[in-house]
Amino acid sequence: MKTIETPLIFSCQSDSLVGMLHQPEKPLGIGVLIVVGGPQYRVGSHRQFILLARMLADNGVPILRFDYRGMGDSQGSVRSFSNVDADIQAAVDIFYKNSLNLGGVVIWGLCDAASAASFYAYQDERIKGLVLLNPWVFTEQGAAKTYLKHYYLQRLLNPDLWRKVFTFQFNYRQSLSSLVLLLENILEPSLKYGKSRDSEEIALVDSNLSLPVRFRECLQRFDCPVLFVLSGRDLAADEFREVVKSDEKWLKLFESTDVSEVELAEADHTFSSQKWCEEVSQLTLQWLRQLH
Repeated sequence: MKTIETPLIFSCQSDSLVGMLHQPEKPLGIGVLIVVGGPQYRVGSHRQFILLARMLADNGVPILRFDYRGMGDSQGSVRSFSNVDADIQAAVDIFYKNSLNLGGVVIWGLCDAASAASFYAYQDERIKGLVLLNPWVFTEQGAAKTYLKHYYLQRLLNPDLWRKVFTFQFNYRQSLSSLVLLLENILEPSLKYGKSRDSEEIALVDSNLSLPVRFRECLQRFDCPVLFVLSGRDLAADEFREVVKSDEKWLKLFESTDVSEVELAEADHTFSSQKWCEEVSQLTLQWLRQLH
């Protein structure tokens, strides 16, 4: 299918944002907004965004990918992913303005962009779905538990570790110091997931809540389909799994018929190989067709 790629410059408050619109010849009624995640070189995961956008557009899905303020080619000061609601709204506005017969938008986000997408989606009725890959729900306590479980315990089974031990090359002092610090973070009572309140009690989710709770509260207010794609070799995905398993409200949310989860057991955080990149693209396309 013929696709036209058009660069866009649009305003968010007093700054200019830069995006690229991928417009297929015969577009579906649903479009995808790709939100950038984390400052990275344009190769790597950001090259994946280009490949993903072109593949979906070739299959009839309108795509807009853009840099929010302080990121990439866009103006403005560097800001946290937790404070880009205005940027996403501006992108959705320009998406509608430049697309014919657009009946809704799905936000696609990797890592902290997945978190940013969830923070925004419930506030805009034009958002009809979310594709969230390896969501960022970092807390010091959660990261410490994840690292202990998925790094230290696995390392005990690594022959290279015992080879260093038996050849007196193992740094006991450094390893013990690191382990003690992890245990302190796990046991630290002042680190909290934040006060969790029932959804009915607050119209807008408190931005001061911890990431896992804010993420969950936002998704509870979003009544459209959500697709989670999780890598098998990624500590961010591991931490997200631990958050879900340890929280009854998260578990209940995952039992919803609107929430789907796909595991790519061999993939890393950014789905960096051609195989994993193509798998993510196909998963996204299949899910979009079902949604449409």
